[in-house]
Amino acid sequence: MILRHTFSPLNNTRLSHLCGPTDEHLRTIEIALDVRIAHRHEQFKVEGPKAKALRAMDMLQALYEMAARPIQPSTVQLMLSGDGSMDTTSGPGLATRRADLKPRSQNQAVYLDNIAEFDITFGIGPAGTGKTYLAVAAAVDALQRSAVQRIVLTRPAVEAGERLGFLPGDLNQKVDPYLRPLYDALYDLMGYEQVHKAFERQQLEIAPLAFMRGRTLNNAFVILDEAQNTTPEQMKMFLTRVGFGTKTVITGDVSQIDLPKTQLSGLVDAERVLRRTPGIAITRLTSADIVRHPLVARIVDAYDAARLSDLPQISPALAIPEPEPELPRVGLPKTRVPKRN
Repeated sequence: MILRHTFSPLNNTRLSHLCGPTDEHLRTIEIALDVRIAHRHEQFKVEGPKAKALRAMDMLQALYEMAARPIQPSTVQLMLSGDGSMDTTSGPGLATRRADLKPRSQNQAVYLDNIAEFDITFGIGPAGTGKTYLAVAAAVDALQRSAVQRIVLTRPAVEAGERLGFLPGDLNQKVDPYLRPLYDALYDLMGYEQVHKAFERQQLEIAPLAFMRGRTLNNAFVILDEAQNTTPEQMKMFLTRVGFGTKTVITGDVSQIDLPKTQLSGLVDAERVLRRTPGIAITRLTSADIVRHPLVARIVDAYDAARLSDLPQISPALAIPEPEPELPRVGLPKTRVPKRN
């Protein structure tokens, strides 16, 4: 299908921002949607399958409307990673430093709705789906609204296949490398100075998972990140720390478990045990919800396909169990009474 569109009135500045340096934005759309885009001044032509060509044209029109200023490559990639529409996905508003923060997909909107509605929420999905970032955003929003008194961040101290040895420093310095993704989200959503002031006021707390036993967390927003690396015993211990007025979010990716092969993941076990428990929400995010570079979604899909192809195949003959043969009924042998002479 071939679509043609002429942007009017002619604005060379907007056209330059729309195309990007050396047509970088157009090439990004072409690769992501498998279409061809040609243009001569304000006249654009999109060629490709109908659905993809229509989406590419919608993207060009949306980018042209925001092209009064230069468009960042990340903006184009986020639009490509969305659900295909240029409209803002409905979802709860969050009071954070990022005024433009909003869910980028329907599953992300459901995830935020579940966090707002339920006291315990599981966010399970591959890397790049925003499960950790949105959880931190919801926590910052709750703290700004005084809905909670503090934010507690925790994560199992499990290396990704490496032996780092003993780390120097006090407790926070030892745990900081494992909690770096949470720190990055906090700095982005609150600002560097506000984060450090919150630590001084004890509104932010770093709690290693191993030290959570015996505590009761009241009026707090608790986030357990990388939960796929917990054991079932650790997961049960963590979930039973929940007190009154507390929101708890557990995030993890079951495809990136760093535990020994023989060890069951606490996240996998919790999803199986708690999936029908009232008051607990489990949100499943997929590669369609990834908001990083478009290649990340393709990488996740490629690894998932390779993992499925490695599973042993079951032949149709073995899939249907054969009926058990009916054994002949054999009675007990008759007891012979010896004849009396």
